[in-house]
Amino acid sequence: MSMMPHLYVALSGHGFGHLAQVAPVLNQWRRRWPTARLTLQSVLPEAVLRERIAGAFGWVNGAADFGMVMVDALDVDIAASLAAYRAFHAEWDARLIWQESVLREAAPSLVLADIPYLSLAAAARLDIPTLALCSLNWADILAGYCPDAPDLAGLRAPMLAAYRGAVAFLRPAPSMPMPELPNVRSIGPIAALGRDRRMEINRRLGLGGNETLVLMGLGGVAMRPPLEAWPEWPGVRWLTPPDWNVARPDMASWAALDDCGMLDLIRSCDVLFTKPGYGAFTEAACNGTRVLYVERDDWPEEPWLSDWLLKYGNGVKINRRQLARGELAESLRELLVQPAKPPVAPTGVDEAAEWLDRLLKL
Repeated sequence: MSMMPHLYVALSGHGFGHLAQVAPVLNQWRRRWPTARLTLQSVLPEAVLRERIAGAFGWVNGAADFGMVMVDALDVDIAASLAAYRAFHAEWDARLIWQESVLREAAPSLVLADIPYLSLAAAARLDIPTLALCSLNWADILAGYCPDAPDLAGLRAPMLAAYRGAVAFLRPAPSMPMPELPNVRSIGPIAALGRDRRMEINRRLGLGGNETLVLMGLGGVAMRPPLEAWPEWPGVRWLTPPDWNVARPDMASWAALDDCGMLDLIRSCDVLFTKPGYGAFTEAACNGTRVLYVERDDWPEEPWLSDWLLKYGNGVKINRRQLARGELAESLRELLVQPAKPPVAPTGVDEAAEWLDRLLKL
C-alpha cells in the first residue's frame, strides 16, 4: 500500500448517533495518521461534520442508506419505512452502480461504514477492504419493526451479505446482539469527552450555583414537548434548543452559550434530558452526567442501551404521558438521589482506531 492511506467513511444520516460513534474514532486515528487522506460520505450537514471531526477531509453529499422513516424524534413510521426499503431495493443495481463509481473515483485504501450496507456492498465488488462500526444494523432494526413482512428475508439478504463481507463488524458497548453476523467483534463504549464549564455557564446565565441544571436534547429529529404547560420546579433550571423559542424564566436557550459545544454542555450540566440513543447515553455516562430519558420502547436497540445506562451510569426513564404533562418531579428527584457512578472510560475509541491502524498498514 502507498505511504499515504486514504480512509473513506460512509456515514448514515439517520440522526446524529452515528456521527457520535465515528467522530471520536476518526479524531483518535488522525493523531496517528495526521497527513492521511480522509473522505466522508453523508447527508448530515457539512458544518455539523466539521464541528465534530478534526482536520481536513473531503465531503461527498450522498445517501447510501436512510435507516428508518421517522414521524418525530421518538416514533418510526413503520409502513413508510417498509415502503422505502422496498423502493430502495427495487433500485438496488442502479444505486450500487452509483456507489461503485463514487468509490472508484475516490480510490480509497479502506472503507469504514456506520452503517450503510450499500457502501459495503459496492466496496466489496471493487475489492476495497471494509470495516463496519455500529451499535445496530439495519437488517435487525427492520426485522424488529416488520417481523411479519412477507418479503422480509428478501430485503434482509443483501443487507446481511454486505455486513458479513466486512473484515469485521465492530460492535461498541452498548449494542444490540447481532447473532447472524459471524464477523462481529465487541469493543468498549465510544464517546467524546467535553470540558466542565459550569462556573462560566452559571455566571452567564445568572445562576447561583446550587441549581439543578438540565440540558434538553432529544436528538437530531425535531420534537418539542409542550413546555408552556409544564409546572415550575424550585431549584431546577432548563437549557433548551434555540429553535424551541421558550419564554419562561426557568428555561434558557443554549444560544446564549454559543461558544459551548454540545459535549461541553453535557459535561457541565447535572442532567441530560433526552431519548434513548447511543450518542446521548454514552456521552452522558462517560462525562459523568445523569440522564432523564423518555421511553422509546419500540426501538429494537433500546433495551440494550437502557440496561447499560442503568448499570454503568445514572438514569431514570419516564413515559410519554409524563413528557406531555411535565410530570417529572418524582423522576427527577429519584435520579438526583442516586449515588453518582464514576464516569465510564470510552475504551472503544482506541480499540476502533487500532482496527483502522492495522487495516491501513496491510
